[in-house]
Amino acid sequence: MSPADLLRSVEEYLALRRALGFKLRHETWFLPNFVAFLAEHGSTVITTELAVRWAQLPTGTTLGWWAHRLSSVRSFAKHRRAFDPRTEVPPPDIITYRAHRRTPHLYTTPEIATLLQLASNLSGPMRSTAYSALIGLLASTGMRAGEALGLDDDDIDWRRSLLTIRHAKFLKARLVPVHPSTLAALRAYVAQRDHLLPRRRGPALFVSGVGARIHHQNFNRVFIRLVRLSAIGCPAGRPRIHDLRHTFAMRTLRDWYRSGLDVERRLPVLSTYLGHVSPSSTLMQGGNNLHRNVIFRDGIDKVSQ
Repeated sequence: MSPADLLRSVEEYLALRRALGFKLRHETWFLPNFVAFLAEHGSTVITTELAVRWAQLPTGTTLGWWAHRLSSVRSFAKHRRAFDPRTEVPPPDIITYRAHRRTPHLYTTPEIATLLQLASNLSGPMRSTAYSALIGLLASTGMRAGEALGLDDDDIDWRRSLLTIRHAKFLKARLVPVHPSTLAALRAYVAQRDHLLPRRRGPALFVSGVGARIHHQNFNRVFIRLVRLSAIGCPAGRPRIHDLRHTFAMRTLRDWYRSGLDVERRLPVLSTYLGHVSPSSTLMQGGNNLHRNVIFRDGIDKVSQ
């Protein structure tokens, strides 16, 4: 086998993973780089020694980065071994690293109101209109930012108060019921958008000042600036966009507990609404262990009604 053959195998592997719904942010350049590394060392077969040497490049980076690089090779090696029995799959304990899950920030109602007010004061009428509506939608539904940014006008069922999420994680589409107040806010946003931009570049629901779909990177940059202006979370650390999703999950669980409902039985409903693969993922979103976790115990009373 030549390096070109191994590179084609990488492309086939990546195509298969994408078809299964994986985003593959790093693997798309990790694995071709690894194949080039093998070729430099005169090998077209994956070995544990070469995989570890490549994973530890460049020197001076974090242990977590090395573990992440090696993990991508391990996954590909498992796939490759079915075609080439000489392939070695690096053991998972060669580079040990336990990722530290960042404690989510639980937004209070006044904090969300502050972010909405700051967003409404952004320069440019279309920009302020779109960003305030977008943040409001994330806070009221717990959607992922990428899901909201991927919405088109046709994804809103005005009659049934439903949103269709077509660009969800793992390519699983789902329906998201929204509260009448949320639907009214979306209707007001669309009316203002169409007044400001009678002609747009496509069907996107949330658009920039030039009528194009808002990019996730641009939204994230603006959101970070709004958080800094609001001084929310200081000095413990800056809250993230995704923490709006954590807050939504926490509030829902809190309200169920306070209402005396059977949370364990209703958990699959919340899991489906959020687009999680299982209720266990929802428990992680809401604070790991609902009965013992300190985050949940403290946050349940701190997050306002």
